[in-house]
Amino acid sequence: MTQADRIVLFDGVCNLCNGAVQFILARDPRGRFRFAALQSEVARQLLKGDAPPETIVLIESGKTYTKSGAALRIAGGLRFPWPVWYGLMIFPRPLRDSVYDWVAHNRYKWFGKRDTCMVPTPQMRGRFLD
Repeated sequence: MTQADRIVLFDGVCNLCNGAVQFILARDPRGRFRFAALQSEVARQLLKGDAPPETIVLIESGKTYTKSGAALRIAGGLRFPWPVWYGLMIFPRPLRDSVYDWVAHNRYKWFGKRDTCMVPTPQMRGRFLD
């Protein structure tokens, strides 16, 4: 890994989170983002401990972002028109994160969850760290 890598850590059993990974993969043709489940050993090593599964984590240029900050920075790294969403960073973080927390709290109820983490297809395998 290099400092320039953008690593997305996601809840591997969450259907919404898995859908978000599929969304990112489809809109990141240059392959700038790489992925690992929060439940993985790779994530534990990167975060130097366990990460709470209720947040998405972005590690970019050696900095760690969570919740709405991570989600909006990811949107900013996708192809047009998705970087427009990065403009929501003008709102105070507590406000953005309260919306993020509400969705995160209800994600299993609304979207369901899997018994195991997703297994990437052979075409996607190189984008995953675990």
